Order: sequence, then structure tokens, then C-alpha cells
Amino acid sequence: MTVSQAIGLCPTLRLCEPDPVHYDERFARLLAALNEVSPVVEPAELGVAYVGGDGLEGIFGGPEKVIEAIECAVRPKGLRGTWSVRLGWGRGKFAAWVAASRAKPGEAIVVPPGEEGKFLAAQPIAVLPLDPDTHRRLRQFGIRTLGALAALPEEAVTAQFGAMGRRLWRLAAGHTVEPVVGGVAPEPIVAALTFFTPVGERDLLERALDQLIARALKDPRRIGWRVQAVRLRADLESWGGDEDGGSRSWLVTALLKDPTADGARVAAPLRTRLEQAPPAGAITRLVLELTAFAPGTTELQLFARDAAAAARAGQRRALESAAREIQQRLKRTCLYHVIEVQPWSRLPERRYALIDFEP
Repeated sequence: MTVSQAIGLCPTLRLCEPDPVHYDERFARLLAALNEVSPVVEPAELGVAYVGGDGLEGIFGGPEKVIEAIECAVRPKGLRGTWSVRLGWGRGKFAAWVAASRAKPGEAIVVPPGEEGKFLAAQPIAVLPLDPDTHRRLRQFGIRTLGALAALPEEAVTAQFGAMGRRLWRLAAGHTVEPVVGGVAPEPIVAALTFFTPVGERDLLERALDQLIARALKDPRRIGWRVQAVRLRADLESWGGDEDGGSRSWLVTALLKDPTADGARVAAPLRTRLEQAPPAGAITRLVLELTAFAPGTTELQLFARDAAAAARAGQRRALESAAREIQQRLKRTCLYHVIEVQPWSRLPERRYALIDFEP
């Protein structure tokens, strides 16, 4: 339903501006609380996280006790009664997610080990990671539940839908058990700038962005590391007519395809987002966060000055490592250098020669 349709149905409808910074901060608190229960926590998307349960039963007890510990960790202090968190326990991420999505707010569903197929059989195919075309084709075949899909031969589903069909069949049958992959949450490097008067001009915001990036890249903790993910958030000027005085914010994130220590390359995706989806109001505070990093090459870690040369040196080492591995596997040299021998010769075969590439 579009906003205009909603207003047409309810003329007194009040639209609330989203507050993405608030949502992001609350989700970060949730992940921190889950880390108090298990060291293996994998965020999936905003509001969804997987918790590794291996070894927790020896600490807390059975699944019900582990769920109780999670509830105690994430429940806001002082809150009583029902709340909106839904929990699912199962073997593998898919079964646990389906269980959580079927639970009512404030409740938990436990799928006993070995009963994943029975539990999943009654679920609609919409719980599978399907594209619209595959969903339509499955319904045309009369397949509306995971049990109906799992009842078909795996080879037949694979022949019809390819490798994706095999994966869908194994998920529906409960044969795929995807483990929770945790990671060390990096400590972000934060640079902030508060404006004395709200700023809405894009050129001023871009200059402020450049200053924040330069400041963050100079942080001693960044030396020897390349930036892989960056987040830009802003506090927006409050509306004078806000009855509840609620805060407004703006948030964009960018994952760099190639980690870099160059300020211009870090700023490029943020400038694009700033142009395509500008803040809906003047900005009072701008905050830049470098949230993920990739190790630099040895030269970059030692000097952190010439990123281009360091990258070339890293490519050279990667090539040498690959060459050694090929030579060990095949027991012979398969890579060669092309060198100039007699570039002035009229005979092409005398101009260049091949020599073994020795890593």
C-alpha cells in the first residue's frame, strides 16, 4: 500500500519519520546482550540474529533454559508482560529462523533434534529464499508446502531448477544444517562534527565529510589497515511542530568492494548516497564511522604511506604463493616470464624468450 492510498483510507493518518540511527543503536545493543550468552553471534539483517548454541546446554541446561537465559539478557530492564522478541531453537540456521518467524511475540518455538523435517513439512514455500519466478513456478506445479517439495525426488527438482533447486530441496527436507558463523566485532573508528547552525547545503556537507574522513584515516588504530565498511549518520533538525519532540536522523552505509586507505575512494560511495538519497532536513551533527577493516600488506603496515605500491607488492606475493602451490601439485613449472632478448630483430621468435617463473 502506498502512502497516498493509506491517507485516502485514513485521512487522519499521522506519518512518522523513520529514525535509522536509533534502530541501528538498538540492534547493536541487542547483539551485545546476545554476546553475554554466547560468544558466537551472527547478525543477519536489522532485527534478526543467530546465536550459536554449541556448548550452551552444558552451561545453562536444556534448550528451554538457554532460551530463558537469552530472554533475560535481551529483555529491557524493568519491562514486564509481553514484548515483541520472537525466538526459535533448531538445528541449523534455517530451521531456527522458521521457528522464530512462526512464534508469537514474546514466545519461543523449539524444534527437537531429528524432527526438523516433520516441523518444516507443514510450512509454506514462502519461507524459502525464493525469487518471484521460482515461487510462481512451484505454485504452478501445485507445490505449496515444504513437505510437498521434499516429497519429490531430489534429482527431479535439480533437473527442473538447477543447483538452486537442489539447495531449496535440501532446505525443505531439513538436510541442510548451516552453522552459525560468529566474528569479532571490530571497534569502529568514529569522527564527529557538530554544527553551530543546522546545515543543509550539499557542498558544505561534502566538505565536512572530507574533513571527517581525513580525521578518521589519521587515527593511529587505522595505520596498517584498509577500510572495508563505512557508515555515515546524521542528526537532523527537529521540526518545530513536533508534538512528541521525537528525534530525526539519517543513516547510510557502504561496503567497499576493494578495501582502501585512500580518502577519495572512501568518500565516493558516501557522496553518491548523499546525492541520491539526501537527508530530509538540515543536519545538526554529522558522524562518520569506519566499521570494518582488512589487513594491509606488510609495506602498508610498516609505512602506511604508499597504498598503491603496497597493493602491487601484495599482488606479487599472492602470485608467488599461487605459483608455488601449482608447482607442488603438478611437479613441474607451468608459468613463464616473457623477457626481451633482441627487440631489434626482424624475426619475431628472436625478440622475446620464455623463462620459468620461479617464485
